[in-house]
Amino acid sequence: MSKTKKILFILLGSFVLIVSSILVFAATKPDTFRVERSMIIPAPPEALHTIISDFRTWDQWSPWEKLDPNMKKTFAGPVSGPGSSYAWEGNDDVGKGKMEILDSRQYESITIKLEFIEPFPVSNTTQFSFAPVEGGTKVTWAMYGNSPYISKLFSVFMDMDAMIGKDFDNGLQNLKNLLAK
Repeated sequence: MSKTKKILFILLGSFVLIVSSILVFAATKPDTFRVERSMIIPAPPEALHTIISDFRTWDQWSPWEKLDPNMKKTFAGPVSGPGSSYAWEGNDDVGKGKMEILDSRQYESITIKLEFIEPFPVSNTTQFSFAPVEGGTKVTWAMYGNSPYISKLFSVFMDMDAMIGKDFDNGLQNLKNLLAK
């Protein structure tokens, strides 16, 4: 075997080994995920629940609303509470998707089904919970769901907790600023 063929064989073998290792490592990732952030906001649970349970107010605090000012929005169902829904379609930063409130426990929690349609279909659950504490309300914003293999593969290269968590932190800070007015 010539020296060139040996080098190509070693390079090809190394490439196959690296790709195989990544694929196997991705398969060992958890089958579910959860991203969660909390912040104490100096406001009563009632005020927070009212704002978050009405999708029409999300443009005042949601970090994703500012990514596409021309985003097409459609609201359906009741103004708030179970059955209230919000669909959007926008640029590559926001894609296309829909949210629907599944459960709303007055001043305690809001559970939302979150469906992304584009750039790729995925469905998760988002939950806001409210706990009265000294100085206001501890608001916890969480997203959780299943991790199909493709999501596990992406997680090898991207830290979903850091990416989504940063947006949750920004959204909670926006809520805090909004209610401080």
